[in-house]
Amino acid sequence: MLLSLIKILAFVIIVTGLTYGALMLTSVDGGAVVQVAGIELTLTPLQLVFAFVALVIAVWLMLKLLAFLWAALRFLNGDETAISRYFDRNREKKGFEALSEGMVALAAGEGHLAMAKARRADKYLRKPELTTLLTAQAAEMSGDRRTAEDSYKKLLTREQTRFVGVRGLMKQRLAEGDTDKALALAEKAFALKPKHEETQDVLLRLQAEKEDWAGARRTLGAKLKAGNLPRDVHKRRDAVLALSEAKDVMASGKTIEAREAAIEANRLSPDLIPAAVMAADAHIQEGKPKYAARVLTKAWNVHPHPDLAAAFARIEPEENPEARLKRFKTLTKQSPDHPETQMLLCELNIAAEDFPAARKALGHLVVDDPTARSLTLMAAIERGEGADDAVVRGWLTKALGAPRGPQWVCENCNHVHGQWTPVCTNCASVDTLAWKRPPEGEVAMPMGTEMLPLIVGQTAAPEVAAADPANALTVADAEVIPPETTDEK
Repeated sequence: MLLSLIKILAFVIIVTGLTYGALMLTSVDGGAVVQVAGIELTLTPLQLVFAFVALVIAVWLMLKLLAFLWAALRFLNGDETAISRYFDRNREKKGFEALSEGMVALAAGEGHLAMAKARRADKYLRKPELTTLLTAQAAEMSGDRRTAEDSYKKLLTREQTRFVGVRGLMKQRLAEGDTDKALALAEKAFALKPKHEETQDVLLRLQAEKEDWAGARRTLGAKLKAGNLPRDVHKRRDAVLALSEAKDVMASGKTIEAREAAIEANRLSPDLIPAAVMAADAHIQEGKPKYAARVLTKAWNVHPHPDLAAAFARIEPEENPEARLKRFKTLTKQSPDHPETQMLLCELNIAAEDFPAARKALGHLVVDDPTARSLTLMAAIERGEGADDAVVRGWLTKALGAPRGPQWVCENCNHVHGQWTPVCTNCASVDTLAWKRPPEGEVAMPMGTEMLPLIVGQTAAPEVAAADPANALTVADAEVIPPETTDEK
């Protein structure tokens, strides 16, 4: 408000001053006589002032015109001038508009439109570090793999875009299934940006697929150093990779190095079941059964598993069933209510031919949590106690259609594996196998269990079925399952 008032007052003062000056000039006598080309002009003082101002303006305009003509000549000569800067700004404006429209089209999934906008942006901007990347991504979206590859190769020529080009080519090779070239490109990308998390993950997965365990451990260490992996997860996965490395060393015949690597893998992650088994075997080969028993007992306390029990049996392979049952108390007193402990005790008692103790050890598993293994053990108990073949076959028939129990299942894709591996054979994920029950819908037979009576024959006699409802599907006259029911430890 005050500023506006000051401006108005200044304007009034200037106008008043000019008016006063003009009045003073008109009151002055005399003037000036100007003669040009025989023409004589008489100017009053006021006219003389106006003529001087007009002359100054004319000279200024002439100088500007000469400057414009000089700039035009320089523009035509290719020099940078105000005219060239004007056209450059106009071209950049159009180029950035095309670039932004291309990015919007790319985000909207319109690959062909994005490519057209990228070509227009490249025409105006002449900045390949921006437009080439848009062209590559748009070409990938529209399915033009050749253009995309050429664009990524162009990005390799510039220092600031080299990583983007290598990463783009790496992803193309992965999509094509060329893992060898993808691995080489991933190593280059990792060398350019060691802290890039996606590159670390891709490199780690490819190294694990190629069984380059030493390289995978280095990459895993880089992930930890970059802060892209929690320390406890790193410790577990490093143990997995160390175990895989130990297996390779063992396969090459270097037994001493393999033992040391297996023991190191178990030290890194004592709850890793395959590492505990391998470390125990290494201690057994070194003649240190107490160390082997300690490793297996510690792992069993964390997670009971059949492989641990099998390794525990290998500590004393020649012992009789009674001695084995006594020695296994070190394991069975750990997690006594766990189903795996109950079934292990049952198997040990069956081997010792103490069938009442085996039934007691099995408890209510066949009712509360029936699996193929527990039902088969029940059939062995019935056979050992002298039950009719119909009763034994009834339990075996139920075992055919029962769930298999915990297995090695990939937590990423739910693929079931027959044995533990560091890398899922289905989705190539590292350290995703867990000992657990497969998802619902996993079947043990190629058809539904409701067809069993039709396949194996008639059911047991009514009195048998009434005495024990669990035997309702018992077969009396069909030899469909061999009499062997369990393996003695």
